[in-house]
Amino acid sequence: MEAMLEAVLDDATTEAVIGNAGMTWNAVCSIDEIVPNTGICALVQGRHVAIFRLLGDAEQVFAIDNFDPNAQASVLSRGLVGNLGSRIVVASPIYKHHFDLETGECLEAPENSVAAYRVRVENRTVWVRA
Repeated sequence: MEAMLEAVLDDATTEAVIGNAGMTWNAVCSIDEIVPNTGICALVQGRHVAIFRLLGDAEQVFAIDNFDPNAQASVLSRGLVGNLGSRIVVASPIYKHHFDLETGECLEAPENSVAAYRVRVENRTVWVRA
């Protein structure tokens, strides 16, 4: 429902309806600067955010915190992207914990999940809402 609201309403109305007051869209980079099926790290509103570009049936872009709480390091953007069942995940390069790219949930240690951010591509520019 959130995505439908965003498509129909302007950002100020969307924030009021779905409770994202104070969050803003931030231009990060060109989609062409992200090698397909990999991630990059960007500083968004003072946070290290891992942004992933996946090519398959359709191009998808995801954004989660880059900081891996299991390893205590900002490394998730360097992890391997894949899937576990129907979930699209990144495996942390240190302890190999899997993080769901849609929700930020750590599958092996849910108490160490990370934030997931809304992301969109407009005119080949990647935008992250934080």
